[in-house]
Amino acid sequence: MSKKVLVKGNVALCEGAIAAGLKSYFGYPITPQNEVPAYLSRKMVELNRVFVQAESEIAAANMVLGAAVTGARAMTSSSSPGISLKQEAISYMAGMQIPALIVNVQRGGPGLGNISGSQSDYFQAVKGGGHGDYKLIVLAPNSAQEMYEMAYDAFDLAEKYRTPVMILADGIVGQMMEPVEFNKPERKDFVEKDWHLTGCKGRHPRSVQSLLMKDGVLERHNINLQEKYKKISGNEIQFEKFMTDSAEIIIAAYGISSRIAKSAVKLARKEGLKAGLLRPKTLWPFPSNEISLLADSGAKFLSVELSHGQMVEDVRLAVNGKTQVEFLGKAGGAIVTEREIVAKIKEMIK
Repeated sequence: MSKKVLVKGNVALCEGAIAAGLKSYFGYPITPQNEVPAYLSRKMVELNRVFVQAESEIAAANMVLGAAVTGARAMTSSSSPGISLKQEAISYMAGMQIPALIVNVQRGGPGLGNISGSQSDYFQAVKGGGHGDYKLIVLAPNSAQEMYEMAYDAFDLAEKYRTPVMILADGIVGQMMEPVEFNKPERKDFVEKDWHLTGCKGRHPRSVQSLLMKDGVLERHNINLQEKYKKISGNEIQFEKFMTDSAEIIIAAYGISSRIAKSAVKLARKEGLKAGLLRPKTLWPFPSNEISLLADSGAKFLSVELSHGQMVEDVRLAVNGKTQVEFLGKAGGAIVTEREIVAKIKEMIK
């Protein structure tokens, strides 16, 4: 077993990506994800890999597109308003079916907002964000260890389905320091796929594009994308359940909110309140079926978020009127406390 190292979540993410075989990183500074480009600016050079601080977020995202289409494992990272600038390129990558990793370490908004942690980019991440009918696989770590592990796994998921993957973290998880076990084997193999653009000497030319003008071609392409998204929804849902058996109130929370919620569940249980936690690890695909099954028991749901109510809409859709769904949240850098959650649980039980 490898030893644990005390690092920030942002640094753990970098190490996970490097272990997974990250070959090219393109980014631009913005807080609270600045440790990512700062760390990779040194580490990637040491490993003789590509690091570019681009002239803008827009340029960085398009550089990822260019590198990834050749088969290189490529990524970019930013925080909230920076991710907004990358949306056009992300839509292009989804349409062109190019695997890549995009990391959003969320900050307060809207606009420039502030540099405190937030979870207000949920809609942007899981509802598309850019133009067109597309989805991203969206992973939601709640610890430095998961920042490492999800960054490692993201590239395999991206290549398995030929799709961009987003890690939706928050500024608190990105900035907090925790012991992390770097326990993943290094991935070095490069296997050229039949769609990689690597030069056509000795073979027929290949084309990867998102502009499909012939009659009916774009419609068929969109149908194929939707079939892929159905397959992802059937295979890749991840979640954690904590004390949900016999629970009267089930908290739905992700990222840092889920850690606060888990502490609140323990506190509530000590006070004789039957509370539990359902934590989505994948925000898309969303664990709708699991929430629906839990709702069949009659348990009420409480969505806890660092926003003014975003994931709660998907919880309500999953519950589909079977039981009560309430919301508790704060935004702009404010944090929900365990006591506030317990007080809300008591209110719902009454």
